[in-house]
Amino acid sequence: MAHSKPEVEASRAYPHDSSSPMGTQPPQRVGIQVPQFDPVKHLAFQVPKTLMMSDLGFADDVGVSPVAVTYPFQLFTREATQIMRSEVLKPEVRESCTFSSNIAANQLRGYAKEHAPFTYAAWRHPKTHAIVSKLAGVDLIPWSDYEIAHINLSVKTEEQAQAEREAHNAQRLHEGEGSAQGTEKDKPVVGWHTDSYPFVCVLMLSDCTDMIGGETAIRTAKGDVIRVRGPTEGCAIILQGRYITHQALRALGAKERITAVTSWRPRSPFLKDDSVLRTVRPVSDLNELYYDFAEYRLKMIEERSRREYEELRARRARGEKFNTLEHKAFLGAMADFMNHTNREIVEEWMVPKGYIETIDVPDVVVGV
Repeated sequence: MAHSKPEVEASRAYPHDSSSPMGTQPPQRVGIQVPQFDPVKHLAFQVPKTLMMSDLGFADDVGVSPVAVTYPFQLFTREATQIMRSEVLKPEVRESCTFSSNIAANQLRGYAKEHAPFTYAAWRHPKTHAIVSKLAGVDLIPWSDYEIAHINLSVKTEEQAQAEREAHNAQRLHEGEGSAQGTEKDKPVVGWHTDSYPFVCVLMLSDCTDMIGGETAIRTAKGDVIRVRGPTEGCAIILQGRYITHQALRALGAKERITAVTSWRPRSPFLKDDSVLRTVRPVSDLNELYYDFAEYRLKMIEERSRREYEELRARRARGEKFNTLEHKAFLGAMADFMNHTNREIVEEWMVPKGYIETIDVPDVVVGV
């Protein structure tokens, strides 16, 4: 599908601080009391129902986990989400970390470590990691600091929200509940796509009392469509979005909709990592994004190479014959890994700011 270029070019995010290691606490403002994340106080985890990849008809070797998607579940308390929301709405966040594109008019990216200490600590806490990993069926860590709590933001006036509710009700009344055409809320915000990273956890930061729609539609291996209802405030869903084609349906009738999307990858350097940057390069500070991507991919190369080295030394010490085919297979896999990394780090001048290239996925109408 073709899209026109956005009218508003994305702004640049904060400069990269190469001296700060990933995972450290963000800087604190002197003289300002910053709320501290307390997992006992701020986590409110409730175990959800889960759909497996096999439930969607996928083969066992698709993805990095047998888990496909969770249904919405309570993750944080309302106090926690209100603190996160207050950090998102800081003027300095809007001024320095706002991006727009042809598929999303208002996004906040790369702000958490510098401007949102509570949010950063919440997503970096081991207990949060344990919850996400348990539900995902694989030990995960946040993809990088830059991809912690990416914000999708939509704000309307009360008059606009009321008009949407009235139009939705009128259309339902006219077409009947059994209409196969659906309504405005059945239209996607973003068309069918796969994510850049293995897993995402989508957290709702807004009151959804008057919200209509907002579900996630996912495609099965056979092309059928399953709808997963959208989360309410403090609730989240986890999706293996790199391997499952999906789309977000419109949310109507609410004055505000703020979702925080944190991306995840396997902790183990020995599991596959198919991360791509196609959907995030045009809406990112490339300095930050490329540092994060290059650092962890090089770390994976280092750890995989070290293991191969140690196994070679051990086999030689045992007097075993050199396994030529096995070592060449390792070298080939490493070459593929490095070539993939190289392809994703596109020269800055070649990245069109604010324009995300779409992929050609055959459309399926999401009925009611």
